[in-house]
Amino acid sequence: MLTAFTAGLLLITISELGDKTFFIAVILSMRYPRRLVFAGVVAALASMTTLSVAMGQLIAFLPKIYTHYATVGLFLLFGIKLLYNASRMSSKATEEVVEEAAAAVEASEKNLKNSRQNNLSVLVETFILTFLAEWGDRTQIATVTLAASNNAIGVAAGAILGHTICAVIAVLGGRLIAGKISERTVTAIGGFLFLVFAAVSIWEGAVA
Repeated sequence: MLTAFTAGLLLITISELGDKTFFIAVILSMRYPRRLVFAGVVAALASMTTLSVAMGQLIAFLPKIYTHYATVGLFLLFGIKLLYNASRMSSKATEEVVEEAAAAVEASEKNLKNSRQNNLSVLVETFILTFLAEWGDRTQIATVTLAASNNAIGVAAGAILGHTICAVIAVLGGRLIAGKISERTVTAIGGFLFLVFAAVSIWEGAVA
């Protein structure tokens, strides 16, 4: 369980920093009360994590040899893909992610203007924006993969804590560090971590 917790915590915390959902939280925290943004972001990411872990557990019902090779294959695939993407990213990659996040927030607020703006509407907007941005993201796929071959409770706890740490950074200090985060560096570190977990999975399969 400790290994699963550590894997979930490390992979999510590093992968989520500088991600689209991170900058959505930063932008929203500049416009609305931070406590509401934080609550909406954490609720969305915790819900996504729970769903992803459940999906991973469904995959775990397959014969172990299949889940083992699928896990190794996915970790290798995403590790290589992220390193390749990082090698081709320009110095403006972070700006592009920020622009995507800003565009998503602006589109959402057009709909919000047509309804009464209150605490509940801010929570709902934050929840929906974050949940949709996270769907299909590399962190969701990583969570599914980890949960398919590791302790589900450990993965869920580590991933939720990792998301919460990133949400705290985004909401409280995002404005200070947003311009200092390199999407290229974060992507490269994420790719390296995927390869590390692939190697660990191969090792665990060999000694099992």
